Amino acid sequence: MAIDSNTSSSKSRSGGAGGRRARRIRMTGKERREQLLDIGRMLFAERGFEGTSVEEIAAKAGVSKPVVYEHFGGKEGLYAVVVDREMRQLLDMVTSALTAGHPRELLEQAAFALLDYIDQYTDGFRILVRDSPVAQSTGTFASLISDIATQVEDILGLEFKARGFDAKLAPLYAQALVGMVALTGQWWLDVRKPKKAEVAAHLVNLAWHGLDGLEPKPRLIGHRKN
Repeated sequence: MAIDSNTSSSKSRSGGAGGRRARRIRMTGKERREQLLDIGRMLFAERGFEGTSVEEIAAKAGVSKPVVYEHFGGKEGLYAVVVDREMRQLLDMVTSALTAGHPRELLEQAAFALLDYIDQYTDGFRILVRDSPVAQSTGTFASLISDIATQVEDILGLEFKARGFDAKLAPLYAQALVGMVALTGQWWLDVRKPKKAEVAAHLVNLAWHGLDGLEPKPRLIGHRKN
């Protein structure tokens, strides 16, 4: 009986250990990397780069700190990958949205693309609009806006030529238009009023009618001239 009891106990312990092993979720290297990126994105959006620690990232993932270092080399490396992914996501959304159509419709598409990104990738947008402590390797939100403005610049350049305006000024107007949408997007991120379509309509209203009444050679009316 004693032998049977020990054997039973041994099987029980073995089964228990086996049960514990069965409950553990083992991830591939790729799955673990994606998990760490998701956790990092959430924490960076909530607390910023300085307010987030490797210890907290590892704890949230249920791993030790060396695992984070193994995949990204440290917090800076993880942050750089997160920012790079978000920048590419936003740029891709804007680029794919700018399809052929009337210039006013292109403005609508650009406005919707940014607002859609804010709506669908809120954490990513919060990260992008913060000053990046590793901007040297990842770029900044300002540089991303400049990239988007470059694409809008081509559209404005064609429109300027058709209206007899100086096409060399297209970059200036592109920066102004995209900057207006981006700053409005930052404001809308928190208030979320009015609805997205209404925000887009008002942005395009200001941009389009401003362009519609554009003077070929604008002049200052105040006393200051330089």
